[in-house]
Amino acid sequence: MARFDLQHIDTGHAGGSAQTDILFEMGIMYATGRDCAVDVVAAHKWFNIAAIKGSDRAAELRAELSKSMSKSDLATALREAREWMTTH
Repeated sequence: MARFDLQHIDTGHAGGSAQTDILFEMGIMYATGRDCAVDVVAAHKWFNIAAIKGSDRAAELRAELSKSMSKSDLATALREAREWMTTH
């Protein structure tokens, strides 16, 4: 499974746009099941974070994905994104 070290992403060569690209790719990975099981909650979480960081495409995919999600799953994804943003 593909893994990204997001803990130190703001240091070194990874700038703001590189960070956003990685967050967006995490959303794609979970939305499509690339190297992992499809997980719409995780996909929405990563698209949401990437959108907050400035990715217009992530915002579009987040909105599209949310149309097919239950209210419970959507609430979970939003809560997880908020928790991630608080700790990072």
